Amino acid sequence: MTMRDALRQRLQIPEGRLTDINALLLDPDSRVVNDLLDVVARYGAPEEINRQAEAARNLDQITLRLAEHNCQYLDDIEWLIAQRDAGAFISEADYRRKVLGMNADGLKFQEDFAVTLEISGAQYFPWLIEEAKQAIADGELMPGRFIRVRKMRESEADCGDLLATAAAMQIMGASYVETLDTKGTDGSNIHLGGPATITGYFGGIGQPNDHVLKWVDEYLYYYTRYGVRQVLNINPGTVLAGYLLHKLGINNEFKISVFMGNDNPYATLWTLIGAKLFSRDDGSCPLIGFNLSNSVNGETIEITAQVRRALGFEDVVRIEHHITECWKSVVIQPYNRRDELLALADHVPNISAKHEGSDPAIEQTRTRPSDVLDYFRAKDEIEAAGDMPALLRNYLDKHESVNRTARALTQQGLSFIAAPKLHHPR
Repeated sequence: MTMRDALRQRLQIPEGRLTDINALLLDPDSRVVNDLLDVVARYGAPEEINRQAEAARNLDQITLRLAEHNCQYLDDIEWLIAQRDAGAFISEADYRRKVLGMNADGLKFQEDFAVTLEISGAQYFPWLIEEAKQAIADGELMPGRFIRVRKMRESEADCGDLLATAAAMQIMGASYVETLDTKGTDGSNIHLGGPATITGYFGGIGQPNDHVLKWVDEYLYYYTRYGVRQVLNINPGTVLAGYLLHKLGINNEFKISVFMGNDNPYATLWTLIGAKLFSRDDGSCPLIGFNLSNSVNGETIEITAQVRRALGFEDVVRIEHHITECWKSVVIQPYNRRDELLALADHVPNISAKHEGSDPAIEQTRTRPSDVLDYFRAKDEIEAAGDMPALLRNYLDKHESVNRTARALTQQGLSFIAAPKLHHPR
């Protein structure tokens, strides 16, 4: 036996440890569990909570609710449906011919390793319509996954923006993530007051103290009333709460944010061990997207993929990798990880290419390049400053970068996942 093998045997976890954990979870006097169960109980049994969410997600019901807002969003939804049904969007086959010429018809693409095309942040529903119009006009692809970082209460009150976005995602067949308002930037982190107090981030943006319970309450509100299933998760406490909700029988899902800082294989191992501990008997877990830190390299992604496969989550947990980032306030520029993606995409399955900014060459030409701090601004403030056209331009620049990634994948014989109901295979 080698020294490595001898050391490995010491890592085995005795079954008694699991007995201790179960005793804590099932202890009727356990405050940390009881407080969470009390929040869930206010919404009813998990089966009833799921039933409400399914009803809220019904597209016909969403359009009826949109009609009550008496604004153009319903007209935009009907336009999107008409364009989809008329085949106005470019097909995957035609896109490949556009990139490679007629030779594309004879090529075999690696569908088993298809990369999900992802864009962030899709803050305002009208941006999606402008993006769709450009995609039709220029023969471009719409992303297969959208991340939203807008204030939820603001979106809910804004002429049905929240409803319209949910409808659009169903029409496109895309997945999407919302970001709950309960987070450290809402004032709950007493150390965080903006860039001048950036050291407050050293403990994470966070959900301090009772904010995990508020996060659960806010999630269940949007889940039952709007059918929002996937939300962003930025804190170990709310990650655990998400695992526990799913274990209880609620069909919640979440994506771990880059801001949580999983930046090495041991951090990802710990996160995935937690997912396994609280997974259901069918092997499912609520962790749908795992966005590692911007600082990870390809090797860390490969090791994480190995752990993911060993724990049975290869088809469940998508590894999400930033290809581009906002020009300001988040990373050292220039930042472009497309080449790294191409090196991974032929052997690491179920990954997504996230575009949070546009390519540096584009950003540098803009009078107002993208800035991650814009995510935290209210719509009224943005409009009063006259910044909305510039922010739309930033978003469409990200859309262009999505298509640059799709083109690069295609040129290497690799596959992608764009909005499935818009870009049919043939």
